Parts: sequence; C-alpha cells; structure tokens
Amino acid sequence: MRSGASGAILGGVSARRSFEILDTQDSSFVSFEGRHTHMHVAAVATFEAAALRGPQGGLDIDRIRAAIESRLHLLPRYRQRLAFTPIGRSPVWIDDERFNLEYHARHTSLPRPGDSRRLKALVGRILSQQLDREKPLWEIWIVEGLEPDRLAMIAKVHHCMVDGVAGVSLMTQLLSASPDARVEAARRWRPRPAPGALQLLAGEAARALMRPAALAARALGQALRRPGQAAGQVAESVRAMQQALRAGLRPVPPTPLNRPIGTHRRVEWQTFDLAELKELRKRLGGSLNDVVLALVAGALRRFLQGRRTPLRGLEYRVVVPVDMRAGAEPDAWLGNRVSAWFVSLPVAVADPRERFRRIHAETSRLKASKAAEGIDLFTRIVDWTGSPLLTRAGVRLASRMHPYNLIVTNVPGPQRPLYLLGARMLEFYPQLPLFENQGLGVATMSYDGRVFFGLVADWDLAPDLSRLAESLRTALTELREAAGAR
Repeated sequence: MRSGASGAILGGVSARRSFEILDTQDSSFVSFEGRHTHMHVAAVATFEAAALRGPQGGLDIDRIRAAIESRLHLLPRYRQRLAFTPIGRSPVWIDDERFNLEYHARHTSLPRPGDSRRLKALVGRILSQQLDREKPLWEIWIVEGLEPDRLAMIAKVHHCMVDGVAGVSLMTQLLSASPDARVEAARRWRPRPAPGALQLLAGEAARALMRPAALAARALGQALRRPGQAAGQVAESVRAMQQALRAGLRPVPPTPLNRPIGTHRRVEWQTFDLAELKELRKRLGGSLNDVVLALVAGALRRFLQGRRTPLRGLEYRVVVPVDMRAGAEPDAWLGNRVSAWFVSLPVAVADPRERFRRIHAETSRLKASKAAEGIDLFTRIVDWTGSPLLTRAGVRLASRMHPYNLIVTNVPGPQRPLYLLGARMLEFYPQLPLFENQGLGVATMSYDGRVFFGLVADWDLAPDLSRLAESLRTALTELREAAGAR
C-alpha cells in the first residue's frame, strides 16, 4: 500500500483532512536518512538544446519552468512537504503554503569545455547535498553548456516519494511522446492550511485504530472471492517470508566498498545497446535482468581483483528490487511499492558463461519460491500494525546488520523517444542513494533502444569508480565471446 492510501482505509476522511500519513515503506526511507545517508534517488538526462533556446540564443529557463508548472496538477505530492505527528512522530504530507517553483527548478551552466567529465563532477556535487525537509523534497537542475549543443537535466527526488518504477512514470508525466505537444496553462493551486497538533493527533489515533481492521477486511474479501487459493497462497507467502528474513539477517563479508561512508558522492555511467543484451539473453537462456547482473558480476570481479581483494569463498550479496504493482496503476508515480531478492553474485568464478548460469539458476529459484512476495508480506504486516516505532526498529536493525554488499536495480523504461518542449531526450542515467556501509550503488534503465547504467559511490571509498565503469564494457565483451555472439 502506498502513501496517501490511508484516506481510502479511513472511509474518505482524508478528503476533509489537510494531510496524508506515509505508509511503512515510504516512511522507512525518511528514517534511513542521516548525515551521511542521503535518501534521494536521481537521474541525469541529456537533451538536444536547439529547441530550448530563447531569442538571444541562451536557454529559455522560464519556458521550461512553465512546462513543469503545467504538469504539477498531476503530481500533487510535488507541492507538499513533510511534517510529523506529535506522539508517534509518524511522517505526514502537508501542502507547502510557501511553494516556489524557482527554488525547485534551477538553472546552471558547465564551464568550458562542457564535457561528460565536468557534468559528472557537477552531478556528484548535487548528489552530495541533502534535500531540505522544510520544502517539497525534489529539485530539477537544468544545465546548459554541454557539448556538442546539448543540455542536461539533473532530477533529484527523495526516495520516500518514488521508487524506480514510479520514477519512470514521473518522467513520462513531465515529458511528452511528441515533439509537437502543446503546453497547457498551469492550473490554479490553493494550498490547504497546515494541520494543527490536535488534527495530527486525531489522524494518528484513527489510523492506529482503523487501519488494521480495514486491511484485514480487505484481505478477507479477497480470500472469499478465491477460497480455493487463499490458504495455499498465505502458507506459501509465509514460507517465503521466513526464507527472505533468514537471508536478510545474515551479515555479508566486508569488501573495500563496504565501509562507513561520508557525505560526498561521485558518479559514472555506461551505455549499452538493448538489442545486443536481448540477443545475449536468448543465446544464454536467461532474462535481461540476468544479463545485467552478469555484467555487474564480471565488472566487480575485475574491480575487486584490482583492489587485491581475496575472492575465494566470497559471497557477494546484492539486493535486486522487484516491482510489486499489479499491472498498470493510475497513480504509479506515487510512493514505493517494491520488494526485493537477495542474490549472491559469483564474483569468484572466472568463466563468464558459468557466472551467468549460476545467476540464472538463483534468480529462477527466487522466482519459483516467491521470495519477493515473502518480503512484501512482511512489509504489509508491519503496515497493518500502523506502528512507526516498529518501522524505525526495523530500519535500525537493517542498518546494523549490513545484510548486503550492493543494490542493483533494473527498470524498463519507454522504448520511444520522449521530448521536453520539442527537445529530444537522448540519454537517461539513473542514480541510487547509498545506505550505511554501502559505498556503491548500480542502477540501470532501458530507454529508446539502449540500456543506461548509472553508478554512484562514496567519494573517498571509490576514487577509481571510472575503472569499474570501464570494467562493465569489458564484462560485456567477455559475455559476448562466451555466448558466441558477434
């Protein structure tokens, strides 16, 4: 269940309220945030610049801001900020009465020459700064001066607002599928008055009392509609939850990238042809996600060998987020709805084909065991309790246990060009947040016939991050040769 869903549970009470309580998964990302752990997801997109120039030849930032403002009525969360209930300190969304688009849609320029190296340095600096919790938790930086005749957009959104799939949905809301799409006039917006302490307290109490019963009634209704499946599905989900929790509570061995992190970030990226990766998937007999994980495993093997890390017997465990949305949801841009797999990458295996075989065997096992459903069930159980204390306790436990070395995401994006005021989007590199003792994150997204890898790392733990990015390309060559592909 996503943030804002409590209104349905409370029988439409939220329609008269001026706030919405975050659900368990969204609020966990508020709790995970600390001085060194910035919980924003980000993306770097590049565009053709010509269509966005003004009469004097410079970037027409006012026109871009007007285009963003025209879409904000579709994204109400982007004019809201966080507040907290007085007793349980549960985070809630309230309207920002001082919302100012110019604060969120920012304009800057690269020094000459505006190459990718300078763009990556700027992205690293922007990702090193936390979002201001006194304001809506997002920023868009429009960056001109990128050669040859391009501009970049750096979008930064707090993880309590979006996951990977929601980020893609957000992107399609802000951009258009046609270069000739018209920009509508922005709709008038009136913020709701901020709630008082008594309102927040009453809402917190109502949620604690009514939410478990309402969710239980919904589960019972689903069981009555499918009586033959319900009992078996529940038992299967419970078994999967137990297996997932055992895996998640087992600490992983340390590596050079699994040490305490600081506040500063650096980024790198790579681009691959989607058709080639699909061809490898067919030749090797697995999924596209298996290919992505095999490339990451091959690159990490070379990277860790360069750091003289002993690989023999190393269980390098990664978290692979799994989308749990039921088909196309109308509010897919809203909040988080993910579970996860714990996958051991065989970085000690020298043969790339054998690495792929082991990864495919493990992901097939996880799919058959419904491991993602097990973690999702655990999240829903915590959500049923409505207890912010239980959520924060789970966050503290996960932070101390260090149950994984790395997060690797793989999100399918639109396979048609997207446009900003007639300017075609050329590239899209996603970026993840870093958690405690996790000095590296790898995010991938497909768009318009290509797969974009975004790498983010702690500045001090990975001064050689560019070497890891190059190792991804070497890993592709090895996998291509192993598969007998061109």
